[in-house]
Amino acid sequence: MRGLVREGRMVRLRVEITDSPGVLSKVTGLIGDSGGNIVEVYHQRLFYDLPVKQADVDVVVETVNASHVSEIMEKLETAGYPVRLLGGTSLTS
Repeated sequence: MRGLVREGRMVRLRVEITDSPGVLSKVTGLIGDSGGNIVEVYHQRLFYDLPVKQADVDVVVETVNASHVSEIMEKLETAGYPVRLLGGTSLTS
C-alpha cells in the first residue's frame, strides 16, 4: 500500500458535499465511474468547523497514475463537488 502511495496511485481526497440523503452515493458513484477504486471513506460532519448542512468526505482512492487522479478530481468539480488533494501525489507525474 505504501508503494502505491509513493507511486501516486493511492491518494486521499477531501470532497465538500451537502449533508443530505444520496449525496455521498453520488460522489462515490462518480469516483467509481471514473475507474477509481475506493479503499477508505471518512464522512466528517460533526467535529469539523463546517457550516450547517455541509460535510467533508475524505476518500482514499486507488488510481492508475497522477493523470487519473486529475481526471477524477475534474469529474467531481464538474459535478459541483469541490475537491482537494490531501496526500498521495504531487500531480506532476
